[in-house]
Amino acid sequence: MVKKNGKRILRAGNMLNPSPVVMVSCGSSIDEYNIITIAWTGTLCSDPPMCFISVRPQRHSYEIIKRSGEFVINLVSRDLVTAADWCGVRSGQKYHKFLETGLTPTRATKVQAPLIHEAPVNLECKVKQIVPLGTHDMFIADIVAVHAAESLFNHKTDALELQRAHLVSYSHGHYYELGKILGKFGFSVEKK
Repeated sequence: MVKKNGKRILRAGNMLNPSPVVMVSCGSSIDEYNIITIAWTGTLCSDPPMCFISVRPQRHSYEIIKRSGEFVINLVSRDLVTAADWCGVRSGQKYHKFLETGLTPTRATKVQAPLIHEAPVNLECKVKQIVPLGTHDMFIADIVAVHAAESLFNHKTDALELQRAHLVSYSHGHYYELGKILGKFGFSVEKK
């Protein structure tokens, strides 16, 4: 084991942690609807709003997303972590995940893929490009609509307060609920 400056040097790997936990719903009809749990996801651009998901070509959802060119990213709250984990270890080839988990597919506004009603936030996405990377292919997508639960809004200021969603992250094999606010953007240079 090599050590330098008080740190162990590890082999190259995915240690950019924590990462968001999302359930990606896909499919154009109720018979085809599926949910895949993804940790390889993120934002790419603000204007136009773009994101990505990375999926192994062997996964059941891969061909559905590739063929339809659409998917929905559903953010995972602490109340959904069990369903998210289950959807991540079970294949849509053997299970109808909406039926098995009791989650509710809801019609989206811009894509055929369903929203997960119980998710606090849903991002409707249309695939722009598929980039083969190795074990995963990256689906680069435009975010074409966003849905947020009414309970996430401050009813006095009408501001979206995402901390109310009790979102979950994934770090080195474990799920964590996001915790207390440490500051807001720009707090380090704000005049007191």
